[in-house]
Amino acid sequence: MITVVSFGYGHGQPPVAEATYDLREILRNPFHNPELKHLTGLDAAVYEHVMETPGAEPLAQVAAWMAVGLGESTGTDITIAYGCVGGRHRSVGLARRTHELLLLTNRPVAIEHRDIDKPLLPPGFHRAQTA
Repeated sequence: MITVVSFGYGHGQPPVAEATYDLREILRNPFHNPELKHLTGLDAAVYEHVMETPGAEPLAQVAAWMAVGLGESTGTDITIAYGCVGGRHRSVGLARRTHELLLLTNRPVAIEHRDIDKPLLPPGFHRAQTA
């Protein structure tokens, strides 16, 4: 089984995982767009925003490839975790895309969005938009 987890660093410690990807610095943050702020990575507009960020698709592909290879070589369950500040936008979008890619492999996969229903964190937790 490969499990993909999204989470927010602002809501607690990262989950236990074989690979954890910190998206706080490398992907644009939909939080800074007033039209996207109150949506999540499950909404099409946020998902598209995240996936149109340079580097998002290659990261999802490499993470999926790594999880499949690691699972095959070790024979164990693998967990991939994606973290952003609040666990509602970037981490959900990347977890969603990685899950889509893994489903194509016909292996048992699961997805979990740990912090998607938690309240938005105050602006002080978020760095200024750079891209």
